[in-house]
Amino acid sequence: MNIDTVPDDFPRDVAVSAVPGVSPKFCVRLSEGRYRGDLSDEDRHERWLICEDLAKQLVAKAHSDADANPTHPPEQTLSRIRAAVGKKQWVTPRELDWLIRRLQALLSW
Repeated sequence: MNIDTVPDDFPRDVAVSAVPGVSPKFCVRLSEGRYRGDLSDEDRHERWLICEDLAKQLVAKAHSDADANPTHPPEQTLSRIRAAVGKKQWVTPRELDWLIRRLQALLSW
């Protein structure tokens, strides 16, 4: 795995986690003897692969939506895709921003 392939503009978010309970919790992981709340380079690379793959899959959906609604500007198509992907909560909000920019670049819109 080559973690150097991750674009510089891909977000470096904190690790996504959820812990049930009433009292506040701080989610961290032990890495090389230190507790970290951010993504490791390997985790970030994996998140980028997921987002890159999703962006490529959404190209066909964007073309289909644009063909079905020829009077809609590209921004409206991208907005509709953003809303649909956001509801699924597959990616973080910052990853979603990056994903839509990447989709726009793939579409040359």
